[in-house]
Amino acid sequence: MARMPSAERRRQLVEAAIRAMTRDGVARTTTRSICAEAEVSLSVFHYCFDSKQALLEAAIESITDTYVVHVMSAVEPRATLRETVRSALGTYWNHVTAHPAEHMLTYELTQYALREEGFEHLARAQYEQYVASGTVLIEQVCAVCEVEPKVPVNLLAHLLAAMIDGLTLQYLVLGDERTATALLDATAEQLVTLIGG
Repeated sequence: MARMPSAERRRQLVEAAIRAMTRDGVARTTTRSICAEAEVSLSVFHYCFDSKQALLEAAIESITDTYVVHVMSAVEPRATLRETVRSALGTYWNHVTAHPAEHMLTYELTQYALREEGFEHLARAQYEQYVASGTVLIEQVCAVCEVEPKVPVNLLAHLLAAMIDGLTLQYLVLGDERTATALLDATAEQLVTLIGG
């Protein structure tokens, strides 16, 4: 096996864990199956992570960070605040429709963490990360559009996380793209109103 920096090995294991859990489900994914997916020995896993819990936490962070990078890349000044907000939400939504199984995994990770003793804090960390990401997004939108939000950014971030969470789950269950698009438009309108556009 080629020698590799531990940070690179961790990344390799996290990506393998996401692929394995997306395919097989969280409960059926073991450290052994993750190592097999990554084509590394079990000793490599134990060198990089203290536990499966630590790996799941890294996987949640990686998935959320991927969404944030995609959305942030779309935050640029448009003709109006509404167009700027809708474009950013659209970038996230394109990821949902292109990778529904990965988004389904996020809900499964939440439920798994809430039901497994000792893992509960992972669900909290996951949703705290959603709110933190929403905060950064709203602050960036306000900065590029040069507006001061009428509502506290933290409240807007919680609202955004709740709306997107519900919208994504509804789409994964119903698969209704037309309704999802209309709801995404409505979400953008609500955010613009609350931001102050």
